[in-house]
Amino acid sequence: MNQFSTFDQTLYLSEIFESIQGESSFQGLWCTFVRTSGCNLRCSYCDSTYTFSKGTPYSIHSILEQIENYQNDLVEITGGEPLLQNPVHDLMRILLEKKKTVLLETSGSLDIAKVPDGVKIILDLKSPSSGESSKNLMGNLDFLDADDEVKFVLANKEDFDWMIHTIRNHFFLQKNIRLLLSPVHNILSSAQ
Repeated sequence: MNQFSTFDQTLYLSEIFESIQGESSFQGLWCTFVRTSGCNLRCSYCDSTYTFSKGTPYSIHSILEQIENYQNDLVEITGGEPLLQNPVHDLMRILLEKKKTVLLETSGSLDIAKVPDGVKIILDLKSPSSGESSKNLMGNLDFLDADDEVKFVLANKEDFDWMIHTIRNHFFLQKNIRLLLSPVHNILSSAQ
């Protein structure tokens, strides 16, 4: 595929916006967020159900133009579930070529093997309270390295115990993978 046809590919988005990164090890930095639409999961604690609809079509070219307008070197592609749309891989590749730091937040229910090298993956493993933990593709953990992160959203003690079991069984600490713990807003406080 030539570069011009790549730029014409369409991605369906819920929004593109600039804000302060608040959830990963990049927290506190200005970031451009590209929020794709569509999701294959229905987590009980989802805070972005508006992404379930089809969204608005954008060419990769128009997405790149909007990203350049924000003048951030940090870009996070999130959703919904970004990996539901194949052109997202080309978008990530082009952003890397433009020397952007690219974060991909994905549920881990879809194969991450084709994610371009250099993209920093934030893999959101689904805890039991999500109602979607059976959809975790645990083989994805084999593709992570020390630049990547695993996020655990916790709503109760069962989620916490499941997280501890998962960490121990998948040797996260030996691989130096960053772990992110996120209490469900208005359900579990960080002090519990």
